[in-house]
Amino acid sequence: MNYFNYFTEIEDTFIRRRAKNLFLSPLDWALIEMWQERGIPLHIVLRSIESVFDVFDKQPIGTRTIKSLFYCREEVEVQYAEWLRSQAGKSNGSEAEAANAYSPEALSAHIASAIDSLKANNTVGLTEDIARAVARLEELTANLTGDAETVDSTLGDIEKLLDRAMLTNWESVHLKTVEKEVAAQLRGYKAEMEPAAYKNTFELMLLKRLREEANIPRLGLFYL
Repeated sequence: MNYFNYFTEIEDTFIRRRAKNLFLSPLDWALIEMWQERGIPLHIVLRSIESVFDVFDKQPIGTRTIKSLFYCREEVEVQYAEWLRSQAGKSNGSEAEAANAYSPEALSAHIASAIDSLKANNTVGLTEDIARAVARLEELTANLTGDAETVDSTLGDIEKLLDRAMLTNWESVHLKTVEKEVAAQLRGYKAEMEPAAYKNTFELMLLKRLREEANIPRLGLFYL
């Protein structure tokens, strides 16, 4: 299951159950990204969406409609917690098999593509950090092994370097403008969210915007 399929499967399921053509909101995309980054299995999210709509469909006609994935988040958390409890003590063999499925050629091509994208980047304020990321990626390529878990961990560390750079070294006036825009998109949901959840969602949405503007690639093997 790759990055693209995770998002599209969730989007398709929500739109199908919604029974209306409805684009997902920036908050919806941030929630999906947060679920993906936490490693919540796709089948858990899809089952949760189906459960929420199954309950909703039994409500009297005229009941307020479900307009956002935000209304499914509590069910996702509940079902994910149950799934984690069911997995306690089980072997991690399936995860190891998935990690070993990445060939050295695929890993090398993925890293090379990221290097090319970063070298083409000239975002003001990020030049030094991007150069550091490229150097670390080139070092990783030179010492590439077949251990996909180690490679993915290293890629995650480099991505965190770029995330910190975007949040701290981006041109300050523009960064504040984007922060205000993200806050405005979340305003209608803030009162219903725990402070930690709001903070995480805000940062995810902000980083998503900044990555898109600067064309900063995602590095983890999930995006391969």
